[in-house]
Amino acid sequence: MLKGIDHRLNAEVLHCLRAMGHGDLLVVADTNFPSDSVARDTVLGDLLRMENLTAAEAIQAILSVLPLDTFVEDFAARMEIVGAPDEVPPVQAEVQAAIDSAEGRPRPMVGVERFDFYDRARNAYAVIQTGERRFYGCFLLRKGVIPPEG
Repeated sequence: MLKGIDHRLNAEVLHCLRAMGHGDLLVVADTNFPSDSVARDTVLGDLLRMENLTAAEAIQAILSVLPLDTFVEDFAARMEIVGAPDEVPPVQAEVQAAIDSAEGRPRPMVGVERFDFYDRARNAYAVIQTGERRFYGCFLLRKGVIPPEG
């Protein structure tokens, strides 16, 4: 345990988040996502896990240390439901609430079509698989910057 660090963040996840640079993409996936095979194509090349958490719990912990990009529209994205791209299921609404809380204002995620999501995920920095069992609990987060003090 470390002071000031969310206890849900394990050492491997913290190392990854620290190593990422501005604009790098992080996948936070549910248990049904092909996380292991997709993770092999990422920059990190290994799958990270936050298995005992829902997607919202994992993202809340991640956003306690990871700034989101403020320069782009796709700072955060959700996998669209096949056949109902505008529908936002509860799992995605919970993550949206976590993002809005971390940002201190509403910042809607963009929707990404399922197969486009897979393509983007393969080009990401890393994949974190959560214990989320609800369908469409898959998200992309783009790392932002921390401004200098003063």
